[in-house]
Amino acid sequence: MGTKQFMAENFLLKNGAAEGLYEIARKEPVYDYHCHLDPAQIAENKRFANLTEVWLNGDHYKWRVMRALGVDEYYITGKAEDYDKFLAWARTVENCIGNPLYHWTHLELQRCFGIHEPLTEKSAPAIWKQGNAKLAELSVKDIFEKFQVHTLGTTDDPQDSLEHHLSIAAGNAPIGRIATRVIPSYRPDKALNIDQRGFAAYIGSLSKAAGIPIRSVEDLLDALEARLDFFTAAGCRASDHALEYPPFALASGDAINRSFKDALEGRPVDRPAADAFKTRVLSGLARAYARRGMVMQLHLAAIRNINARTLRTLGADTGSDAVHDWALSENLSRLFSHIEEDGGLPKTILYSLNPKDYYPLATIMGAFQDNHSREAGRDAVRGKMQLGSAWWFCDHRDGMEEQLRALASLGLLPVFVGMLTDSRSFLSYPRHEYFRRILCNLIGTWVEEGEYPDDREKLAEIVKHISFGNAERYFA
Repeated sequence: MGTKQFMAENFLLKNGAAEGLYEIARKEPVYDYHCHLDPAQIAENKRFANLTEVWLNGDHYKWRVMRALGVDEYYITGKAEDYDKFLAWARTVENCIGNPLYHWTHLELQRCFGIHEPLTEKSAPAIWKQGNAKLAELSVKDIFEKFQVHTLGTTDDPQDSLEHHLSIAAGNAPIGRIATRVIPSYRPDKALNIDQRGFAAYIGSLSKAAGIPIRSVEDLLDALEARLDFFTAAGCRASDHALEYPPFALASGDAINRSFKDALEGRPVDRPAADAFKTRVLSGLARAYARRGMVMQLHLAAIRNINARTLRTLGADTGSDAVHDWALSENLSRLFSHIEEDGGLPKTILYSLNPKDYYPLATIMGAFQDNHSREAGRDAVRGKMQLGSAWWFCDHRDGMEEQLRALASLGLLPVFVGMLTDSRSFLSYPRHEYFRRILCNLIGTWVEEGEYPDDREKLAEIVKHISFGNAERYFA
């Protein structure tokens, strides 16, 4: 058997059933329900100066492997010329064998720029020239159209004015009216982090944005709900919470308000008191999400900014984060039970940066699916509790397969809401293709090995729904 062509049409597709399913999945639009794209750049319909600006600036995935190769920080986040930074990346990428960055880089070169030559130090000058020429023809709107981006959800703080979202929706931004729906997502992390520096100043800013004096936890929840209403009026369909671990501690209202007052006055709050505060606020927000039919996303098990020197010199989100290994089952199950009793869980997506958590998460969420809809006088929610897509350090082929297998083994794969980019780069949309190829290969292999019947109508329904339809229904 000869060597396969590099990243050809059957890339990652190991059999005929997989290839047939991917022909169906590839035609589906993209519902990118969680990303970190800049709404201002969308509103201005930005065009990028060169490959370094669109590809390397802000991409700590790439920065980490460049550092591993011994590239000096001057060529990563420093003041080197953009071309020199690109050359440093080219030297790095040809060493990324087995790393998803290798596949992502070449999918983006192929799909965005029509470049099929592997990126190496030798090919870099020609690819720089050809890629920049193609990039000059692509605005943000062009990229969305090229990849059939139906909807994307950005990540926004409750105090944000959402001016760019409102301008895009009204068609008043330079981007004009576009087919892609650009909607905010509600990320109130700073309002929960009572034990972190800057909390008091943030509460002051939130109070001003909401027009509500915040002197107690009850005031805080009123302010957060006021901003939530503003967000939902702008199209928001989901919240997002980044949690090292699920907090759970119960305390009296008076005790929680004393801790809140301490934090506002600059006094330290210990972990038990902080957990009680977070439990109270997160429960109140969950109830607010449920009333509005919103989705709550919980991103768990990331330990952030662990290199103090890097944080001090480069700031946050620069590649000094890692996988956490908290034991989460007890707290998460008690938190969910408390929220369910307190007013009902909203639709919820659970992500973990640590694959060890897939089985705990999948089994916990199975105990909280929507089985009380009739008594509430409404239709049941299909796949109300979701095991989120393999995230961050796990969104490679092995990680995606592991998450898909865990979900299929412990829940229902056909109700899964599928892939998201979680990216700061406008060129990341080929990651949806990468996911769909992995999904179709996994299902196609089960069919080829006689583990599921070759029912093409049913199989087509499954891959179409996971690729797009389930997310559209879930967030609509």
